[in-house]
Amino acid sequence: MASVEDLKRIMLFESLTDGMLEQLLPMVQNESLGEREIIYEAGNAASHFYSLKRGKVLLEAELAASLIISLGAIKPGYSFGWSALLPSASHTSYAICSEPCEVFVIPGDKFLDLLDRDHTMGFMVMQKAATILENRLERRTAQFLKVITKHPEIGTLLGL
Repeated sequence: MASVEDLKRIMLFESLTDGMLEQLLPMVQNESLGEREIIYEAGNAASHFYSLKRGKVLLEAELAASLIISLGAIKPGYSFGWSALLPSASHTSYAICSEPCEVFVIPGDKFLDLLDRDHTMGFMVMQKAATILENRLERRTAQFLKVITKHPEIGTLLGL
């Protein structure tokens, strides 16, 4: 079972008050998952939001039957499954445990309802989410540009 102290270790929730975290706590489920266990698959409905307490989760995309690329790795304290915070969204990648993991699972609809009821909490969470996602986008853009620079044939294949 998750505690307020556990949630304070999650980057998305670190600035929330104890009272806000106590509102969130009843909807947080704790799951233990094994190595190579799939948390969600690309194309599936995004109904839950996840935060990693322990372990490592890989985000992967299957470009072809024999070509799977890693989009990133989630470390403890970080969240994933952001699509659950959007209406009627689907996952765009696979989330797979690369080692045994402990994950906090929150139903996306209940989480959004809470953020809608408590506008201060909603603003704080969405502001932090925007910062986290902006950093991720900047990092991925830099990685992409580095690959294109080192491998110009990829740019040619992509029509760049």
